Amino acid sequence: MEMNKYETESSFEFDFEHWVKLAEQDPAQFEDLRSQTINNAIDELPEDKQLMLRRLQWKVDRVRELKSTPMAACLAITDMMWDTFYDLNRSYQWLGDRGNKKAQLEALPKASILKFPGPSVKAAETV
Repeated sequence: MEMNKYETESSFEFDFEHWVKLAEQDPAQFEDLRSQTINNAIDELPEDKQLMLRRLQWKVDRVRELKSTPMAACLAITDMMWDTFYDLNRSYQWLGDRGNKKAQLEALPKASILKFPGPSVKAAETV
């Protein structure tokens, strides 16, 4: 199977039960390992994508800190995702509308532009 440009060969396999157990037994170690795993994943991506993803992860971490429960954080982060999706959709529609308007303008009939003589020197002198 061919990888796309964002996929990397990685030996990381996510063991959900291990992460649940770690979060229950040692929350501090869970947070350290979570942060390290996320940073490693970002490090594996093309350099031109890393800054954007580090900024996004910073926002996600701040939301997690501000919310009182993991569920509240999850819902707030999901809202962030949907907001971004809607912004992207609006941009896509705006670009589509611009393309349609350009096509509509190109479809208008062509016309000759008439040249009218300018004001005569005599008319200008009388003013």
